[in-house]
Amino acid sequence: MPSQPSKTLETFDNPAPENDFAIYIRVPEFTCLCPATGQPDFAEIHIQYVADGKCVELKSLKNYMWSYRDEGAFHEAVTNRILADLVAATDPRYMRLTSYFNVRGGVYTTVVAEHRKPGWTPPEPVHLPAPTRSPLDMNG
Repeated sequence: MPSQPSKTLETFDNPAPENDFAIYIRVPEFTCLCPATGQPDFAEIHIQYVADGKCVELKSLKNYMWSYRDEGAFHEAVTNRILADLVAATDPRYMRLTSYFNVRGGVYTTVVAEHRKPGWTPPEPVHLPAPTRSPLDMNG
């Protein structure tokens, strides 16, 4: 049976819940309709998250994004709605959703929405020193 648009987001168990690891997802072909004009709006959606118990399943995410194709939505509203739905499905430690909407009337729109699980603190970044010599130079 071919895929269909769907608002259902499926998940799977986080394979390494003991680790804070980042998951980056890029959706380059998001479309919805302008609620004022009915014309299509095109965006690239970036999702970054640190999973807790669940990860989002990508085929269901694709079908979820597809479900907006014929819906009217302001950029700010649809960005926050997608974030809320992903948070409800996965309950992540942290999630950031950035929507880069293409130009319309000479104006680009970028919307960033974030969720942080209460009590979660991001780990300190590790800064490694830069090598003093390239591994290619270490032959003699």
